[in-house]
Amino acid sequence: MTQLPHHRLPYAIQADPDSAHGYGEGTPMPWWLRGGHAQTIIPARFTRRPPRVGFRRERWATPDQDFIDLDWTTHAVQADTPLVVMFHGLEGDSGSHYAQALMHALSLRGWQGVIPHFRGCSGELNLAPRFYHSGDSAEIRWVLERMRQHHCAGGRKLLVVGISLGGNALLRMLGEDGSGAAYVHAAAAISAPLDLAAGGAALSAGFNLVYTRMFLQTLKRKSLAKLEQFPGLFDRDAMLASRDLYAFDNVVTAPLHGFADTDDYWRRAASKPVLRDIAVPTLVLNARNDPFLPARHLPGPADASAQVWLEQPEHGGHVGFMTPPAGWRRHLPLQADGRFGGHIEWLPARILKFFDSMM
Repeated sequence: MTQLPHHRLPYAIQADPDSAHGYGEGTPMPWWLRGGHAQTIIPARFTRRPPRVGFRRERWATPDQDFIDLDWTTHAVQADTPLVVMFHGLEGDSGSHYAQALMHALSLRGWQGVIPHFRGCSGELNLAPRFYHSGDSAEIRWVLERMRQHHCAGGRKLLVVGISLGGNALLRMLGEDGSGAAYVHAAAAISAPLDLAAGGAALSAGFNLVYTRMFLQTLKRKSLAKLEQFPGLFDRDAMLASRDLYAFDNVVTAPLHGFADTDDYWRRAASKPVLRDIAVPTLVLNARNDPFLPARHLPGPADASAQVWLEQPEHGGHVGFMTPPAGWRRHLPLQADGRFGGHIEWLPARILKFFDSMM
């Protein structure tokens, strides 16, 4: 197994011949894409995506009489290749830009991928009086143990990716289980909000409220539907009055999932305190200009075990990491089709390069 340098903090940005800034290893970003907000929004909304990946949906009954939906890739799978499980971010799903990019990269290799949806994120409201949350290590554990039993027999390697909220929940599970999670061959957490209190505070001020309002639109809609299932489950008026995630979590997320309040939830669900306990080779990638988590709250070498690779490039935004097109088109912000020039293929390539080094 090839060992990568541990705890590169801050990540060494290597100069590219055509760019003074990038993501390391000589990889540039578009010269015109400046600032964490642009590097978050444009890759997610306004740039070219890989060809859309097809899925086969499977439904699993959960131990609490609920269900989750999993989307499996349908491309041809090469023999003796690993299974890659990806847990999505807050209000994400298998159609999210990062999910499509990673699954497309797997299709080019002939590797199988699967995206388990958190409760209520597959397009159909779940049945139990609960949703999902940033520290839902029990759900991650249940899914991965079932993957091991039914899909990774005979030595097939299990590789796991968590994006944003899914990354935090994955890291919680890996830290809580320590060596007990050794059936996971390697893992990667991308743009995980490792310090939930710091991230929550960041999302409650300034331009970041744009992201918060976007999340609350769908969270409130689901919450109203949940109240139709379970009248009186929480305070409807207080939920509708919430203007940030702190207020929403105080009314809905925390009490529905066994926490006293938002402060208790964010403290107990944060993954940064358990990075020291992770025993599985794990890449933890956070851009230092991610609007969702200020760089001063990112972990340092003393915060993580020897099995954790900390990578913190100066640029990338929140699950952005956009790179320019090839040739002369890299100099043009807008392309002929009206989209911003660039692609989002660096991130899946980085994840798979890390996994390759662990094989």
